[in-house]
Amino acid sequence: MGIDSRVARSGYRFRMAIPRSEIDQVREATDLVALVSESVALKRVGVQFRGSCPFHGEKTPSFYVSPQKLIYHCYGCQVTGDAIKWVRETQHLDFMDAIRLLADRAGITLHDDSPAGPGSGDKKLFMDAMARAVDWYHEQLLQNPQARPVRAYLKTRGIDGEIARQFKIGWAPDGWDPLSSALDLSAKQLEGTGLGFVNKAGRKQDFVRDRIIFPISDPTGKPIAIGGRVMPNAPVGPDGTAPAKYKNSPETPIYTKRKTLYGLHLAKQNIVQTGEIIVCEGYTDVIAFFQAGLPRAVATCGTALGEEHFRTMKNFASRIVLAYDGDSAGQKAAASVYQWEKQHEVDVAVAKFPPGVDPAELALQDPEALRQAIAEAVPFLKFRLNRVLEAAKIDTPESRARTAEQALPIIAEHPSNFVRDEYLREVADTLQLDLAMLRSRLDEVLNSPRKSPENEVPQRPIFQSRTRTANLQAMPRPGIEALRTLINQPELIRTRLIGPHFVNEIQREAFEVMSSGVSVVSAMDDLQARDRDEAASLLGQVAIMDSEQLFSPADVSAVISQLIRSAAAEELKAVDRELRDGSIDPTTAMHTIRDVKERLTMLDGPHGALAEQNLSAWLAERNGVSAP
Repeated sequence: MGIDSRVARSGYRFRMAIPRSEIDQVREATDLVALVSESVALKRVGVQFRGSCPFHGEKTPSFYVSPQKLIYHCYGCQVTGDAIKWVRETQHLDFMDAIRLLADRAGITLHDDSPAGPGSGDKKLFMDAMARAVDWYHEQLLQNPQARPVRAYLKTRGIDGEIARQFKIGWAPDGWDPLSSALDLSAKQLEGTGLGFVNKAGRKQDFVRDRIIFPISDPTGKPIAIGGRVMPNAPVGPDGTAPAKYKNSPETPIYTKRKTLYGLHLAKQNIVQTGEIIVCEGYTDVIAFFQAGLPRAVATCGTALGEEHFRTMKNFASRIVLAYDGDSAGQKAAASVYQWEKQHEVDVAVAKFPPGVDPAELALQDPEALRQAIAEAVPFLKFRLNRVLEAAKIDTPESRARTAEQALPIIAEHPSNFVRDEYLREVADTLQLDLAMLRSRLDEVLNSPRKSPENEVPQRPIFQSRTRTANLQAMPRPGIEALRTLINQPELIRTRLIGPHFVNEIQREAFEVMSSGVSVVSAMDDLQARDRDEAASLLGQVAIMDSEQLFSPADVSAVISQLIRSAAAEELKAVDRELRDGSIDPTTAMHTIRDVKERLTMLDGPHGALAEQNLSAWLAERNGVSAP
């Protein structure tokens, strides 16, 4: 059964061939827990890991990863798969590209029958170049004598050698091409990473010069981009304009700004432990929070906080604290934050800082005040509402009315009637206005035509599974237990099972592939190669069930007896139909029915083993397969 030696497909149908042994090698070399943890916060539960499912919204985590079986499964939406399927589903790659990506991660060379597709291998080339560049910039900061003023400046900002090494901060020397020349980077590497380009003179030129380098990494810690900060008192340009404070990498094949959070690879452990993530404006703010004993801060990379960021953050924490400076905190997130709160089931709060003081400065001046600001962060709506109320003069009826008119549109943005009404009460008390009148005015605001929030999107999970899944609850239980035993205790059951024992077609398909002795994940490959996604899903779900609850030989016999009873009942119905349409001799039919029923009564008795053999042989003959 199945595809024994070479596998090849495009999407769900194969187009190229890779030796089965190499597919298995890639799968076994992949740390599935680490791979999934790049997008989902996982906690150990016994021998497995559990987290919130990224394929559907849920409050109670029901997504499990089994490092032993190399499989993940969600008991909520029934999504199941292995490392290859995870990459296909989350990164929308076909089978071959998913294998290549995992092989690159594991340092495994693949041997396929066809040449690689366009662009294959470029990502690894760019990732390697970026990693070398970050190492080189870091070494320049630590060792280059010309970086002495840079090191001195960083110390004034509280960034010593230990912090510089933790965040791998670097320095780009002044010059047109020191990085390009030192690393001998090709034009393709420079442009594919954003580290440089070929100028009009045909000469390779670095992207940044004479700037402090802040490496930007993916959730695993691999560098994918850089941010360059100019030194204070940097000379103006030829046109007399001061250089931009920050110069960040452009988007490249390895870097997407809207999906990236600076510092996540360093912060995610504390984020998971505390259930809280702090969102800052810049690199130095993130570092300041780490220095102040709050190592769960991240920053967006030159973009506004958006939907993609929430998709990532909700898999690590249920509380998101916006930690912007006091002048811009209320302006940095759109009204769609409320929709994202509801959609991703997170709480968004805002930390309040003194006007004109950013978190990095506060960390140096008063780290305890920084910690207190995070602890006392208030809900996003309350923060915005407080700004209106605190800035208002409410000494006249007119001023109170104006303040109420400013507050009502803010309250109206929240999707919950209950939340809106609670804040209305607060406004009524503060402004000494009639609550009923405020409610009536809020209804007018709610019913007036309004533009949809710019970033508002339909509710959806972080990933959308594209394959069909099997519903375990709707399937015969004996078939599930037989497959579970076949996976965990094959020596007790493999020689006693045949396909006709399974009355459920999906269970039968799963068994027939597993009966050849392949691993669960290899069987899933074979099934998906034939577009039998439900059977593959079934195997994955059964494999991740509690494998510590082992069956005794008596338990196995009982399971097989139940399988045979169901299968025999279906076959007897077929015999009855054949009798009615005249395709079988009446005497033969009656003898068959009598013998089968007699043996069925013997299954649980002292001659049960013999009855099992006879009935299995009869089922095999009826279905044209070999007897067990």
